Amino acid sequence: MFNSVNNPFNKKIESSTSSDSNKHQQPREQKKEEKKYLEQEEQDEVRIGGLPLLTEEEVVLMTNSYINNLKSEHKENLKVIKKLDKFLENFDVKKFMKKNPSMTSPDFYMVMFNETESLLK
Repeated sequence: MFNSVNNPFNKKIESSTSSDSNKHQQPREQKKEEKKYLEQEEQDEVRIGGLPLLTEEEVVLMTNSYINNLKSEHKENLKVIKKLDKFLENFDVKKFMKKNPSMTSPDFYMVMFNETESLLK
């Protein structure tokens, strides 16, 4: 079919249609590789930028600061201030740290927002 005019360098020319064996090998290899990735156990924990974990002392200081900022933002609403004072009074750092382990600074603010959002209404 191919002669020296069509194939001047006498190199092996493969058909444009691949054989059945090649068609089945690629999906098998791909499935094996996907299975390998699925079987590997990885931690689901993601730490933003490798920030250091917060200590109990830092959490207490950050909580006081956060609540005081909320109180200053809502200084005209006495009901909200009373709720925030009560929250701060009942705040148990050990329980908070146990409920939210391996917390970084951004995690703290996200959790505190969720905890205090209902108090501001």
